[in-house]
Amino acid sequence: MTLFRGSRYRGIPLVGQLRVPGDKSLSHRAVLFAACAEGTSRLTGLLDGLDVRSTIAVVQALGARIELDEGGEGLASGTASGTASGTVSGTVSGWGAQGPRQPVEALDCGNSGTTARLLLGLLAGYPVTVTLTGDSSLVRRPMRRVIEPLELMGARFEPQGGATLPLTVHGSDRLRAIDYCSPVASAQVKSAVLLAGMRASGATSVTEPSLSRNHTELMLPAFGVPVAVEGLTSRVTGGALPHACDCVVPGDPSSAAFLLVAAALVPHSRVTVPGVSLNPTRTGFLDVMRRMGVQLAIETSKSVALSGMGATEGNALVSELFGSVTVSAPLELMPTVVEPHEVPALIDEVPLLALLATAASGETRFKGVGELRVKESDRLSVIIHGLTALGARAWAEGDDLVVAGLRPCRGSVSLLTQGDHRLAMTWVVAARAFGLDLIIERLSSMDVSYPGFLADLECLSG
Repeated sequence: MTLFRGSRYRGIPLVGQLRVPGDKSLSHRAVLFAACAEGTSRLTGLLDGLDVRSTIAVVQALGARIELDEGGEGLASGTASGTASGTVSGTVSGWGAQGPRQPVEALDCGNSGTTARLLLGLLAGYPVTVTLTGDSSLVRRPMRRVIEPLELMGARFEPQGGATLPLTVHGSDRLRAIDYCSPVASAQVKSAVLLAGMRASGATSVTEPSLSRNHTELMLPAFGVPVAVEGLTSRVTGGALPHACDCVVPGDPSSAAFLLVAAALVPHSRVTVPGVSLNPTRTGFLDVMRRMGVQLAIETSKSVALSGMGATEGNALVSELFGSVTVSAPLELMPTVVEPHEVPALIDEVPLLALLATAASGETRFKGVGELRVKESDRLSVIIHGLTALGARAWAEGDDLVVAGLRPCRGSVSLLTQGDHRLAMTWVVAARAFGLDLIIERLSSMDVSYPGFLADLECLSG
């Protein structure tokens, strides 16, 4: 348990410009795609957090060669006046046509669900037998939604019918192409099926009920693997060998959200985060903040360039949008309703938005957020427990989360995180915004996605 003394900041606004570390979703994919590619890729601005380090470790065990610069700068590294921690650059030499090597022991994915689920799809198309495991949190997270379509393609998993890690994947170089209609909008399910489809015979498609994050569809073409997208359907044709690609990872909008929501909650604050990803499938939280009355200024710089086999001669392939976001604290916050179709683009920011909602005049409802129950923790129950301890009213109605106003608690309050990095940072924002002294369990879990968060928050506090 760690005591965060928010009382020492009471009345002090957050002011300044600050870059956040590289996007976690893009960093995972850049490392994984480069690892299976032919040739050497240059990756700049990777998130240097525990989750991405897990991805790096497992692809090294599978035969990829990685050399990190340890402190390289990219779009998402550095404050306005210098270099910040949390970003790394380097090269990845992939296994290419020869395929991954057979590891001698189980691969530890740490706390990273993205690492595990995307690896299940990637390894399904190679004739290897690999066991994946993880930490005490990851081994409780559901894997069945990824395994089911991969089994339809011809991969086998042990234990048969297993729904959680540890799992052994028996890959095959004779996978069958499928047209899969996913019952959930999940970027990890979609990505796993598309990665397996690269090694299948024929064209494999995934259709979602609503659009999830589309980083895989945007990045694979830069590695020489065309992806056709029509509405909610993404399609890849087997037989395309990925080739090396040089790419730059922009700042993580989910990390930026903690600074931006903190600024929205503290009077007279004004914070700018430059060089951050503005992919529409990731910025739903900004739309909700604007509806609630937060003053937002968004400036799109351009698209991040990925140079590789997918680029036309002399021109880099256009991929991820990035730019700057500025938030100024409003005079008043209004309640809102978040509809189910909005949730995939803001699922990771629900804890923060729920905290923001405690300062609004009225009830805010988040519809269809049951997915929070199977994140790094049961985020839904921990959010409700924490907000209630802080003096707010929060409750669940089926898969809906309802939040009403906050009457700040008195004295020190202990808040749980269950080792969940996003909850740990949410409670720090609460302490900072409301000037509270909070005892936060497993605060170090922040290192999963934002190792320098406390230092960055301090920087904006002058």
